[in-house]
Amino acid sequence: VHTYDYFYDAVQWAVNNDITKGTSTTTFSPKQGCTRAQLVTFLWRAAKSPEPRSSYNKFTDVNASHADYMKAIIWATEQGITTGTSTTTFSPDATCTRAQIVTFLYRFKNSPAVYGSVSFSDVNKAEHGAYYNAILWASNNKIATGYNNIFDPNGTCNRGDAVTFLYRALA
Repeated sequence: VHTYDYFYDAVQWAVNNDITKGTSTTTFSPKQGCTRAQLVTFLWRAAKSPEPRSSYNKFTDVNASHADYMKAIIWATEQGITTGTSTTTFSPDATCTRAQIVTFLYRFKNSPAVYGSVSFSDVNKAEHGAYYNAILWASNNKIATGYNNIFDPNGTCNRGDAVTFLYRALA
């Protein structure tokens, strides 16, 4: 991470606020895809790592080997930030799309009312209904600005973009 990177301030903010610890003691890996487990852990830490109301884990693909983020996943499920990828799976190692990340953030912010319509040429209400309000919210609040009038909702969201979205929404 260099001072000239667009995500520099966001990464510094996330590290200084214990939202991320990086991928090692000296690296952040900004171009690496952000996984579902990483993102809910970032949000959980941004919320000051609250204890989940219960220790019940409904996801068969999240177990004791995932102890570093199990509480975050249970908490995010309890808060309605995520429902998982099915009724019994979370897919912790799956890379998030850009639409998924802004949807998690939108739900983290309690799904505020949105107005207007999305101006990105690659997002429409019919095709992206599950994510539409979240993308509209992120666009209206300058959390996700896209590039060349596209948002790329199904595109992989890298760690640099993910932390930038968090920074713009929460800092």
